Amino acid sequence: MTPSPTLAPAGEPEVEDERPSIFDPLSRWQQVLTPLPRAGLFYVRSWPNWIQHRNDDGVPAPFPSLLLTGHALLDEAVIAGFRVMKPPNPASLLVRAEAEAQVAINLYSDRGFLSDPASFYPQPPAIERPTMRPDHARKLRYERMSFESLYEPFDEEPGRDRWLSYTANRRARAWVLRHPGAPRPWLVCVHGTAMGKASRDLALFRARWLHESLGINLVFPVLPLHGPRGDELPPHAAFPGEDLMDNVHGIAQSVWDVRRLVRWASAQGDGQPVGITGISLGGFVTAIVAGLEPDLACAILGVPAVDLIDLIDHHTTRQRDPQYLRMIDLARQVGTVVSPLSVTPQLPVDRRFIYAGLADRLAHPRHQVGRLWEHWGRPEVVWYKGGHVAFSRNKGVGRFIRHALESSGLTTATGS
Repeated sequence: MTPSPTLAPAGEPEVEDERPSIFDPLSRWQQVLTPLPRAGLFYVRSWPNWIQHRNDDGVPAPFPSLLLTGHALLDEAVIAGFRVMKPPNPASLLVRAEAEAQVAINLYSDRGFLSDPASFYPQPPAIERPTMRPDHARKLRYERMSFESLYEPFDEEPGRDRWLSYTANRRARAWVLRHPGAPRPWLVCVHGTAMGKASRDLALFRARWLHESLGINLVFPVLPLHGPRGDELPPHAAFPGEDLMDNVHGIAQSVWDVRRLVRWASAQGDGQPVGITGISLGGFVTAIVAGLEPDLACAILGVPAVDLIDLIDHHTTRQRDPQYLRMIDLARQVGTVVSPLSVTPQLPVDRRFIYAGLADRLAHPRHQVGRLWEHWGRPEVVWYKGGHVAFSRNKGVGRFIRHALESSGLTTATGS
């Protein structure tokens, strides 16, 4: 039996190295075969859901067409890709995660974070003298912005030293598109998992349309451990990932950096409105920022995750042994302080907007998005017939985003 590690208040627990099983690579690559049967199961289960659904929860049950199943298949392929590329952490790190979770619960309880999660997020300082360099991607000229993040986990917070050892992550990054001349409204665009590269971010957020057709200034934060902030990471380091405290620090630093960029954008132009939008993980971060920043013009959440612990647990390939189940139970308690459901949006209901896919296999429309929609007071929402990755080509989503920006005063344009 593996003994529990001793965890110093601000240090790292000692864990034993483990040799990977020869069956681990085989188990990982077996995930390549899962998308088709899982999409088939989605199709089969969709029939009774559609027949029996009474729309009591406000989330529609779409007709189970083959096209919708194709969207589910694409999502399942993405999930399988994540499972192949990022294997589960070794059991020794699971032991560490359990020990750190227990320390975090005690610390957060003592400091009042569990009873008042908003107090977990300190006020960040203003951005001073950022570095700006011109660049281009997809025939769009933009500026590469960088500045010292200055985020640090609290003293005695477990995983602090490990998080600070990720050197490239200490410098925050962002992509900026702004118009010369008269001040314009700003939109802060927060990307999702596996993004954080300029070409990808600009494409998925339709930067050309937002910037050139609708006339909005844009800033794209790069989240922790993504893009250039993820260089030279040690094995198994990821955000989001299976390491509980890395997830907590990743969310906390994301909120910290994004809030600084919201305030930086606000300081650029003569009282112009600043809105925020986020996709997937970015929607998760955006929802928390909307609960902390009182002066946002709007918050637009796209296919947002709302419960990171449940999401990781649902998609893990790990065996559900007692050690893992104990860790997950503790993780759900710790996760209270970094949940969008633990903060109340500061902006009025008519400035809150959500769009979500009814065939989404990553952020489930009921178990994930529906809970946040309820918590936000059931604001305007588009339930489009597609999966998690289909939003970027959905015309209904584009019209909804334009409507949200126009009704919030960020644009008066009607670019298609």
